[in-house]
Amino acid sequence: MRLDHLSFAAGPEGAAATAERLGEMLGAQFVDGGFHPRFGTRNWTLPLADETYFEVVEALDHPAADKAPFGQAVRARMNDGGGWLGWVVRVDDLERVEQRLGREAVPGMRHLPTGEQLEWKQIGVKGLQADPQLPFFVHWLSDPSLHPSQSSGGEAKVKLVSLDIAGDPERVDEWLGGTPDQVVADVKINWNAPNGQPGLLAATFSTPTGEVRI
Repeated sequence: MRLDHLSFAAGPEGAAATAERLGEMLGAQFVDGGFHPRFGTRNWTLPLADETYFEVVEALDHPAADKAPFGQAVRARMNDGGGWLGWVVRVDDLERVEQRLGREAVPGMRHLPTGEQLEWKQIGVKGLQADPQLPFFVHWLSDPSLHPSQSSGGEAKVKLVSLDIAGDPERVDEWLGGTPDQVVADVKINWNAPNGQPGLLAATFSTPTGEVRI
């Protein structure tokens, strides 16, 4: 179990423009990630160090976006003006997570601009919808070379340094089945008492020109 990626819902300008704006802040360029037909969403991705990545995602005018929990969550965040949707944890033992949460993971896929198909299973988005401090879980089925952290073609120059989360670490611990610090061992988590809605407040990245907080 380890941190896989961070998810940021597009603002009113759409995913492409949001990704361009954030990329300029980080001194790096997002790439078109493709369309998620099961969820009615699409994303732009930026590879980060340590086999993680940063995605900007948007809900499309597509029936799946109104039916799938992930599409619903993205659209709701976009309707609030966009911003951090949440953090996502990669798991190898998916069955153990399914047993703990009492439900089965759902399949996901997207066609990459190269024509290849990226496939995974995910679970826990409903938990995120109910309590935005909670991550959801992803189990990758495709070859590791297709993971979005590998799309830069070289060593990533941007690294996640810390997360600011409004929430209760004991609640997140219970959800993960292990302490958050074990899951994100190389990333500092700054816990803030919720003053309203819990959830991911900010992320700090190291870049070639210094630290950037988003």
